[in-house]
Amino acid sequence: MTDLTLTYDLEAVRADFPILSEKHHDDVPLIYLDNAASSQKPLKVIEAIDTYYRTYNANVHRGVHKLSEQATKAYEDARIKIRRFINAGSKREIIFTRGTTEGINLVAQTWGRVNLGVGDVVLSTVMEHHSNIVPWQILAAEKGFTIKYIPILEDGTLDMGAYAALLRDNSVKLVVVVHVSNVLGTVNPVAEMIQQAHAAGALALVDGAQSIPHMPVDVKALDVDFFAFSGHKMIGPTGIGILYGKREHLEAMPPWMGGGDMIETVRLEGSTWNELPYKFEAGTPIIAGAIGLGYAVDYLSELGMDKIHAHEQTITAYALERLSEVPGLKLYGPDAAQKGAVAAFSFEGIHPHDLAQILDSGGIAVRAGHHCAMPLHTHLGIPATTRASFYLYNTTQEVDALIEGLYKSKKTFAL
Repeated sequence: MTDLTLTYDLEAVRADFPILSEKHHDDVPLIYLDNAASSQKPLKVIEAIDTYYRTYNANVHRGVHKLSEQATKAYEDARIKIRRFINAGSKREIIFTRGTTEGINLVAQTWGRVNLGVGDVVLSTVMEHHSNIVPWQILAAEKGFTIKYIPILEDGTLDMGAYAALLRDNSVKLVVVVHVSNVLGTVNPVAEMIQQAHAAGALALVDGAQSIPHMPVDVKALDVDFFAFSGHKMIGPTGIGILYGKREHLEAMPPWMGGGDMIETVRLEGSTWNELPYKFEAGTPIIAGAIGLGYAVDYLSELGMDKIHAHEQTITAYALERLSEVPGLKLYGPDAAQKGAVAAFSFEGIHPHDLAQILDSGGIAVRAGHHCAMPLHTHLGIPATTRASFYLYNTTQEVDALIEGLYKSKKTFAL
């Protein structure tokens, strides 16, 4: 068995998350192992959102009254916190979006629409979330460029030899890659991939939805051109996310949506655009969400991303070890050393949806399905998997309960 060396006071952390003390189905404790889909929220974030609505609810950037000024400060303070959290060069490089999906679509519909056309190539991977495949397919159908996919090896890692070969085509203009697979858990070598992309004259966009919540990320050190992530996976609210972009790219990109706050001047004959980041933030923004995300960043920073990552590595290694003991269970993806806090598996004789339902009856929340990664499941030759995913508040005892639940499921199906 893997020893668990605590990097912080786990019980104190768990006490910060009210939902973790709730009963599931009214009689059993909740064991929440669906963190790759969405994380739970600490009281600090919940209270920050409540305080905004209770005491200084107003629109931002537009009023000179006290409430508006207070809301504007809180909203922009959140942008500064996020800039520091990912080590961006300027707060102007931090664009508020509704999530990772919107951030990727923003790049596709602005940078992509201007810079991609017939004869160009976008490189993606077989393990991408749909949000980093479909926007490029939609645009390719309109603009006529080609999408090529980096294959994966038997162990669930990217075929870096194939990547290097694909980059030798001087038609590659953009590489889009997930930092951490939401199914396999594979931690891709994005720093190396970005360096190789730049050497080939291409830009790089990284889907950071599954990395930002779990490990330190420094966009400046990565030298990444675009980096998108979501608040709800990092103990923040739903409906809020971030697109980081290098300032020179964002300056050159046209706006995506038109409306209030993204303009400098509006005349009947034409309009001019506001400065960054507001050029890409049309309309009333998700003010409470941004404030809540700022407080989530505070929480993660105070706890320490290095400590969170170390805790999750230990939990994941323990989970993979225990899961490998279960007869009839097949794990997907690399070993713990190359993996994020995800364990996707199939269980002989039990459909993933049936398995998830049985586990749920015992208070264990996992995810079943293709996890918005249908091409990857097609490649694996399976329609769906069951996925347990871990976060900063999970324990080895919860992993043990999962294993016990799997054995109970075998008995239920008389396997």
